[in-house]
Amino acid sequence: MPTTRRALLLPPMLRALGAWQAEPSPEGGAALVREIAAVAALLDLRLDRLQVSAPPLPELAVEVEPALDPGATDYPLRVPGSDETIGVARIGGDARQAATLVRAVEFAFAAAQSRAAADRAARQLTALDLAVRGISAHLDLERVLTEIVDRVRELADAQYAALGIVDADGVITRFITSGISPEEHRRIGTLPRGRGLLGKIIRENRAYRIPDIGAHPESYGFPPHHPPMTSFLGLPISARGEAIGRLYLTNKQGAAEFSAEDERLVEMFALHAGIAIENARLLEQERRLAIVDERDRISRDLHDSVIQALYGQTLALDDVPELVEEDPAEAGRRVDEAVEAINAVIRDIRNFIFGLRPVLLEGGNLEQGLEHLAAELRRNGAVEVGVSVDGSGEMLDDLPIEQVAELLAVAREALSNVARHADAGRADVRLAITPDEIRLEITDDGRGFDAEREAARGHHGLANMRARSRALGGSFSVASAPRGGTRIIVVIPRRAAGADGGNA
Repeated sequence: MPTTRRALLLPPMLRALGAWQAEPSPEGGAALVREIAAVAALLDLRLDRLQVSAPPLPELAVEVEPALDPGATDYPLRVPGSDETIGVARIGGDARQAATLVRAVEFAFAAAQSRAAADRAARQLTALDLAVRGISAHLDLERVLTEIVDRVRELADAQYAALGIVDADGVITRFITSGISPEEHRRIGTLPRGRGLLGKIIRENRAYRIPDIGAHPESYGFPPHHPPMTSFLGLPISARGEAIGRLYLTNKQGAAEFSAEDERLVEMFALHAGIAIENARLLEQERRLAIVDERDRISRDLHDSVIQALYGQTLALDDVPELVEEDPAEAGRRVDEAVEAINAVIRDIRNFIFGLRPVLLEGGNLEQGLEHLAAELRRNGAVEVGVSVDGSGEMLDDLPIEQVAELLAVAREALSNVARHADAGRADVRLAITPDEIRLEITDDGRGFDAEREAARGHHGLANMRARSRALGGSFSVASAPRGGTRIIVVIPRRAAGADGGNA
C-alpha cells in the first residue's frame, strides 16, 4: 500500500487513541481497536486481539468479534528502541505486513505514553505548586491541608484520603478527609483513635502499602457506617524528625493496590503537609519570615525550571504523530528523548523540594548550563539560539551554586517566553563576567510587547525574574516594543564560592 495512503489512515487511529486516553471507557477502548483493525484490513490483515499495558496509560484488552482466526499469530508490542514488552497483538495475514502494523501501533502508544507521563508530571507539579503557594501565602491551615488531601487523592487515583494530626501523646486532634461526604462523616461519628494499623504507622514512623487492610493482622476494624476499604497506603507526617500525623489513602481505582510510584508521590505531599503544620506552629512562635522565603523559593523553582522544561517537551512531541509514518526513526528518537527529559524533570522535582541543585547543574558551570538551555530550545526546532561568554573559565568555575542556579532559572524563563510568545526566529544569550559583576543579557528578534503594561493574570515570568535578580543584590531591566523584539538584562554583584555573601 502506498505510503501516502497509509499516512491518511493513521490520524483516525491516533485520534481514537487520544479519545480513549481522555475517557478510558470500555466503549472508547473498543472504538480504538476498531480503528486499528480498519488499518489492518487495508493492509490485508485481520486484527483479532489487542492487549496493552503501558502505564500511566489505562489498561487495554479487547478481542474483536466474530470468533478468532485460528491462523492468527501473537506479535509482541515493545517500546520503540528497547526490548521492553508492553502488550501483544494477535494478527492474521502476511507476516511482513503484520510487522509494519505492529511498528505503527508501537509508535502510536509510545507517543501517547509520553504525553500521559508529561500530563501526569504537570498535574503533580501544579498540585505541588498550589500547596506551596498556599503555605507561602499564610492561608488558613485547614484550607491548606484540605487542598493537600484533595490533590493527593486525585493524583494517586484513590477513592478516599485522609490526614490526621496528632498531639505529643499520639492522640488524633484533627482529622481531614477527602472522598467522604458530610453525611457519611456524621454517620461514622467520632474521630479515629489511632489504634491498630493507623497507630502503627506513627509508632514505627514508616510507610505501609497493603493490598487488603482488612486482612492485615494489625487491622483494628472499622466502626459502624464506615465505607468499605480494601487497598491501603499510609505514611507518617513528620516535622523536625518528629511524627506529627499521618496521611493515608484507600481503595486504589483501576488497580488491585497502590504502586511504589504512588508511594513516592504521597511522600512528597506528606512532606508538604508536615511543612504546613510546622509552619502554623512557627507562625505562632513568630518565626514566619524564614518559612515564607523557603516556600517562595520552591514556588519559583517549580514555575521557572521544571514547568518550563515540561513545556519544552510538549513542543518536541507535537509533530510525533505525523513523524510516525513519515520518519519512524526520528519519531522514536523524539519519544526516547522526551522520556529521558521527563525522568530528569521528576528528579528535579525531588531536588527542588529538598533544596538540592537541579539536574541541569550537575557537573557543569554557568556557561555549560546556558548551552544546555540553548540546545534544548534548538532541539525543539522553534528558535535558533546563540550563546556567547566573555570571562575567564576560572571565574566561571568559582561562582557559588546559588548564583548559578538563580541565573539559569532567569535564562530558562526568558528563553521559554521567547519560544511561547515571541514568534522569534533567533535569540541570543550573552554572559559577561568581571571581577566585580555578572551581566546576563537575553535578546530576541520577535514581535515584542508593551513592557509598560501590567502582566496578564497568571503570568508571573517577569516578576519571578525580577525577584530572583533582586534576591542576588542585582538589577533587572526589560526593553521591548511591539514588533521590536525584546531585551532582558540582569546585572548582579559577583561573589566567589565560599564568600560570606554580604552583597547577595
